[in-house]
Amino acid sequence: MSSLKINNLNKVFPSGEAGLYNVSLEAEDKEFLVLAGGDDSGKSTLLRIIAGLEDATGGEIYIDGKDVTSVEPKDRDLAMIFKSSTLYPSLNVFDNMAFGLRLRKAPEALVRERVKVAAEVLGLTDVLTRKPKTLTAAAKQRVAIGRAMVREPKLYLFDDPLSGLDEKLRLDVLNVIINLQARMSGTFVYCTKNVAEAMTIGTRIAVIKNGFLQQVDTPANLYDYPANTYVAFYIGSPTVNFVKKAVIGRTDGGYCAIFGGVSVKLSEKTVERFKNIDEYAGTDKPVILGIRPEDAKITVDGVIKGVISGVSEDGKYAECNVTPDICLNVSVTDGAEKGKEVNISFDGDRLFVFDAKTCLTLLERDGGYVKTKYADADFVPLGYDEEEAILEGLKPKKEKKKN
Repeated sequence: MSSLKINNLNKVFPSGEAGLYNVSLEAEDKEFLVLAGGDDSGKSTLLRIIAGLEDATGGEIYIDGKDVTSVEPKDRDLAMIFKSSTLYPSLNVFDNMAFGLRLRKAPEALVRERVKVAAEVLGLTDVLTRKPKTLTAAAKQRVAIGRAMVREPKLYLFDDPLSGLDEKLRLDVLNVIINLQARMSGTFVYCTKNVAEAMTIGTRIAVIKNGFLQQVDTPANLYDYPANTYVAFYIGSPTVNFVKKAVIGRTDGGYCAIFGGVSVKLSEKTVERFKNIDEYAGTDKPVILGIRPEDAKITVDGVIKGVISGVSEDGKYAECNVTPDICLNVSVTDGAEKGKEVNISFDGDRLFVFDAKTCLTLLERDGGYVKTKYADADFVPLGYDEEEAILEGLKPKKEKKKN
């Protein structure tokens, strides 16, 4: 059995920059957990701390219930595959794959048997005698994966291993990793900024931004029930439309969202999920609306009027200017012409509503949410304003010059 648990992990760099802030996560045996986020989000830092390559400022790491926070990397029974080749150029493929086992003084018969099996699985049998410099970038990554595979560790860590590969090679190596996870006994933690990768391979995805955990959930839940505007923006392609500075108004027998001179009635489902709606209705308290392009379309009876300013290359989506400040990307079924005036409607049941200050969702989960058994399913991220205050507080204060 292999499990991973992280409690309140913090990392503050000497510069005062926050690498990680109170991150708590768990992964069970044979799970494929993805750490996803943009550049400088903290995902690689988290992976390196799990591996023992960097020290945490605070918090604990447990592998199979054992506290390994202060344990040397070689004694954590894990393997890490990096984004760039870490093969030994003077060794052939066989010896590179065997290196870890030989370092641990494993019997040579066991070394040869495991390398043989791994080479067959990874399609490396014909290149075992070749040096790394003669291999393609994808083949080098397969060798690196094979080196981890022969050790049969409890934990496999992947630090953006497909970075730098073209689309075809990315798919080839990704399929190798997916098949490996199905074959091996161990927990996989995979770090990437590629949303498509994360959504394809992750049992669950932990979304990280600026060192702060935003949400941990299944791909479907992240897409349908984002905890804040960042998750809504990060998950999905094309990206979600945001309508800022909207307000909630009251209508006869219901509520509406008002923006850009347009009033759109809120669906019963949205109102039901919007538990504190009366704190916003009829006030100037702003909200941010989120509308996915696939949930909006051009229709004859749409109440939102716009002008098409551009069409996607595949012709599936059109950008429509509603006001000088509002542009909606919507799905197209019958073609679209630039400059044409159109009416836009959207699925009101799939509208997102976020607080404009905290950027947190204002909608509670409903029966469509499939809850996982993990404690972090109930995790509520900090508000945007709270994150900014913490980051500002961590910055080193400049000493005032004495006269």
